[in-house]
Amino acid sequence: MDDTGDGQAVVCRGLEYTFGHGHGHGHGHGRGKGKGRPTRAVDGIDLTVRTGEVFGLLGPNGAGKTTTIRAITTLLPVGAGMVRVFGHDAARRPMQVRRLLGYVPQQLSADSGLTGRENVALFARVFDVPRAERAERVAQALAAVDLTQAAERMAATYSGGMVRRLELAQALVSAPRLLVMDEPTIGLDPIARTGVWERVDAVRRATGMTVLVTTHYMDEADRHCDRIALMDRGRIRALGTPAELKDRVRREDPRQERPTLDDVFRHFAGRDLADATEGDFGDVRRTRRTAGRVG
Repeated sequence: MDDTGDGQAVVCRGLEYTFGHGHGHGHGHGRGKGKGRPTRAVDGIDLTVRTGEVFGLLGPNGAGKTTTIRAITTLLPVGAGMVRVFGHDAARRPMQVRRLLGYVPQQLSADSGLTGRENVALFARVFDVPRAERAERVAQALAAVDLTQAAERMAATYSGGMVRRLELAQALVSAPRLLVMDEPTIGLDPIARTGVWERVDAVRRATGMTVLVTTHYMDEADRHCDRIALMDRGRIRALGTPAELKDRVRREDPRQERPTLDDVFRHFAGRDLADATEGDFGDVRRTRRTAGRVG
């Protein structure tokens, strides 16, 4: 079944995931998540992403954002609860779900030993882009992220911002209906962050693509997300448009006359988020290695 007419790109109901053994649902193997005891990373969340919107999943380190993203993208099994992507059950029809997705993970996915074009071409093969269309689709993806001129250079020579745009091209080469980005601008400076989002927004305007993103940057969420869910300790604590969430903080805390999304985050999570800085390919690898252990 493909419920494409109901306006829902992603639906999660009662989603749970526990890392470790012996208790809970959706057991993982405990890689870096509570190796000595079970850890409930996602605790019964309900979530709907509407077709065509940019939906932001925000929260502190360890909130369960990345685990949720991995369940939606079928990289983790759905334990308790349900996940559907454009009507396809992620547990029962994972291959159908994957064909609809483009995924930009936290962890470094570009190969420093390949050129930019070779990296994107590799993903075109992995995602079964028809052989007769591959060269054109690769060229289109590189052009969409403004990497045509650098396409024949080795990825090892790219700046951090260029590496992230290359990974975006890898995700776009299959023409996905849903683009999932996990901390897409972590470790980038403000100019590089803006460059990534400009490319995402341009593709979205041209194709109507739905975007699901996690980010630590409240200014990005405020500027680019149509709706936001704030996640903390495995649960959704607040959900709405940026304006709606700011209004809620004003009502609940009269001292906040003009709250920002940073204030919204602080109100519901009780802690701040730390920024990272941009570096070269090696710096991005180190930043992502740390980022991969959180969220």
